[in-house]
Amino acid sequence: MANTSGASSFNLDLAELVEEAFERAGSELRTGYNLRTARRSLNIMFADWANRGINMWSIEPGTITLQQGQNTYPLPNDTIDLLEHVIRTGGNLASTQADLTISRISVSTYATIPNKIQQARPIQVWIQRYNGQNSPTGLTLNGTINSTVTSITLNSTVGLPASGFVKIDNEIINYSYIDGNVLSNCFRAQQNTTAASHTTGTAVYWAQVPAITVWPTPDAATTYVFAYWRLRRTQDAGGGVNIMDVPFRFIPCLAAGLAYYIAMKIPEGATRLVMLKQQYDEAWELAASEDREKAALRLVPRQQFIGSTI
Repeated sequence: MANTSGASSFNLDLAELVEEAFERAGSELRTGYNLRTARRSLNIMFADWANRGINMWSIEPGTITLQQGQNTYPLPNDTIDLLEHVIRTGGNLASTQADLTISRISVSTYATIPNKIQQARPIQVWIQRYNGQNSPTGLTLNGTINSTVTSITLNSTVGLPASGFVKIDNEIINYSYIDGNVLSNCFRAQQNTTAASHTTGTAVYWAQVPAITVWPTPDAATTYVFAYWRLRRTQDAGGGVNIMDVPFRFIPCLAAGLAYYIAMKIPEGATRLVMLKQQYDEAWELAASEDREKAALRLVPRQQFIGSTI
């Protein structure tokens, strides 16, 4: 009597996945360029998946310890968006910990707040979904700075946002406002970088890091922790022996999608495009419909009487 394998670890590395996709597209993986162009298509497809909704496997929790007087904090560069967030007080003790609501607001709502540096427990958060890239500004340091200074003088501040982040050498620095050519109220060593000394003439980059801005600005009444659940980017395809950063349930969708992308590039795939697109759409629908929250949803109508009492 035959036995089952006893294993449940099937997966495809990049080379196997590309072979499968080329065969579906009516061709074969023959050259190094074939692998290179397939890897590029795969990374483009992962970017498309980020626009299709919430990929449950890419949800990650995180925390940021807030500091008095600092209202803007960086998120990891691969953050797509935040799904949930709370303000946590009382540390990690069961007897004292409390997760308190903090509401998400738009840039328009944040702009209308009269006093943005008022200090208290944060109750609102504005999320800035930047791309995580560093852009050259043509600006340089005007004077050497050590690892503790909180005011940084540049040769100019033309072109810099009124507040935000800069990168100097390997350090990310948050500044609260600009006064002339001075970045003021700076918070050093952001995004897990290390505070360091920097010399005159060092280039300054605008760091477009994803970030949160909370309001009110944290006070010193207690230690506030911003706890969040973020949606991160799917990891890049990598080398030929790497497996993909997706659950096994998405392997059929992965193969179907890559076959469709490859078929758009090769002559042999032209006659199969319609079929491959249909297979890809069907595979995505099946996988995405399974990749969802399955908790019970309970809706309760709000009862409210409007009118004068008798």
